[in-house]
Amino acid sequence: MAELFIGIVSGAVGLGYIVYGRKQQRFAPLICGISLCAYPWFVHSAVWLCVIGAALAAAPWLADF
Repeated sequence: MAELFIGIVSGAVGLGYIVYGRKQQRFAPLICGISLCAYPWFVHSAVWLCVIGAALAAAPWLADF
């Protein structure tokens, strides 16, 4: 059940990053948003979902490429 909830939350945050990246024409939030929407399909551990999700959510703020 935790994996489902984390997947829904990361998908919502990812969608927000996609919209923000497209409107601002910024590459980093767009790629992180796509990744946040896709990674729960491949990772099935709640711990790793949280770790990867936190890293992807923080990436546009830490490194602007």
